[in-house]
Amino acid sequence: MRTVILGGTFNPPHLGHLFLAEEVAQQFGYERVLLVPSYRPAHKEIEGEISPHDRWEMVVRSCEGSDLLVPDEAELVRGGISYSIDTVESVLKKGGITGKPGLIIGDDLFKTFHSWKNSERLLALCELIVAHRETPERLNYPYPHHYANNKILPISSTEIRQRIRLGLAWRWLVPPAVFDYIVKKRLYRS
Repeated sequence: MRTVILGGTFNPPHLGHLFLAEEVAQQFGYERVLLVPSYRPAHKEIEGEISPHDRWEMVVRSCEGSDLLVPDEAELVRGGISYSIDTVESVLKKGGITGKPGLIIGDDLFKTFHSWKNSERLLALCELIVAHRETPERLNYPYPHHYANNKILPISSTEIRQRIRLGLAWRWLVPPAVFDYIVKKRLYRS
């Protein structure tokens, strides 16, 4: 099965993540998108008091009812710092993949791809799919990659957390099951 990986903190997962997953899958012919929440990202801190378990539960709920989206807990099970190379190797070890898996990264991270752990090996194992997050322009870097022709949705997990803390509207920025989970668990309130 043609598979692409979308990793992230998913703190919380929102409609921008899911829309990007669907756009990339359609544009490049992927049959499944693995949503992989990181345990501890290598390139940023996880804000707030949200446990890996809560982020996992929200990712699972984001995938409910979809034949395309599949939650994968490889990074949470492994623990420690989450590196893309370890995730791609884990996905390949599980099998069931046709061809090279894809790996979606934002153009904000593409700039520093050369500093990623085993970046050359990562390029050998997967197809790098760069998604527009900061600019509609295509960045010109020497790594083999494909650019997604994706719409930039102005939604971020940071803004959603802030809106919840401030009591502002946020209901329709996340899937209904994620909204219900956040409300029930009283996440992001302080």
